[in-house]
Amino acid sequence: MKQAWRFEKGLHETGNGLYAWLQPDGGWGWSNAGLIVDSDQSLLVDTLFDAKLTQEMLDVMSDVAGIAPAEINTVVNTHANGDHTHGNGLCTSAEVIASAASAREMEAFTPQMMQGFMDAADQLGDAGLYLKEIFGPFDFRQVAEKLPTRTFSGDLQLQVGGKRVELIEVGPAHTRGDVLVYVQEDKTVFTGDILFIDGTPLMWAGPVANWIAACDRIIAMQADVIVPGHGPITDAAGVRRVQEYLLYIQAETRTRFDAGLSVREAALDISLRQFDSWGDAERIAINVDTLYREFSGTHSSADTVALFTLMAEIKKDQRG
Repeated sequence: MKQAWRFEKGLHETGNGLYAWLQPDGGWGWSNAGLIVDSDQSLLVDTLFDAKLTQEMLDVMSDVAGIAPAEINTVVNTHANGDHTHGNGLCTSAEVIASAASAREMEAFTPQMMQGFMDAADQLGDAGLYLKEIFGPFDFRQVAEKLPTRTFSGDLQLQVGGKRVELIEVGPAHTRGDVLVYVQEDKTVFTGDILFIDGTPLMWAGPVANWIAACDRIIAMQADVIVPGHGPITDAAGVRRVQEYLLYIQAETRTRFDAGLSVREAALDISLRQFDSWGDAERIAINVDTLYREFSGTHSSADTVALFTLMAEIKKDQRG
């Protein structure tokens, strides 16, 4: 089914009251969202990285689907990252639902903290230049933050008009509380950042086994429409390709961990040739760091500045 969908910015009707909002090129911050409409009820799957982007999306949804922002009943955040949450507050009447783990992450990492990183970028050397390159297009001073008003753990079933919508917690994986949004009758699943299609997956949390299992769960749904958190609408083959990356990185990182290499040495040593068409390959630095902490059984936080410095180094090497 992947070939049937064009990866163009905007709202794509996938059938029977379901829509996907796509944002090429799917790289850092350029996330997707979804809309489910039935009768006079509506559910928005994720918002975007700042208020301007989210308002643009909501305006198009209002024009095409006839749902004004104030009429959206429910927002479901698939996870805590700001490119999926920073416009929540523009849906002024909506109940905001997320997993309990995601809600805790949202409270801990605010848009103001993100802006703080950007304000300090000039003092961070190569890491700061990289931050400005990937996050410069977004305005973290203009967000519409709204924390979840309802949380759950495990699974939760919702009704949107006559449609049953299943929320399935599969995290921790990409983040601590990842959730799939599944509409079985329409053979559609919105995956959040469990799927990056044609872009490198980014493992903030792990364990990697949970993420691999989440891919299996998506494949078992036999959905016709799979809307990833980033990248084009895909199919089961696209899910398997993400899973192949995770399995490959797990094995390659384990070999270097056992050999006593540092995170930097391992990240620079692992060949990504079979995935060289994907964007943001430098995310290998974060993935290796997360796997090293998993393998060692430590629960320390990542050194964010060091990892962005390493990603900047890898990116520079790629450019020659």
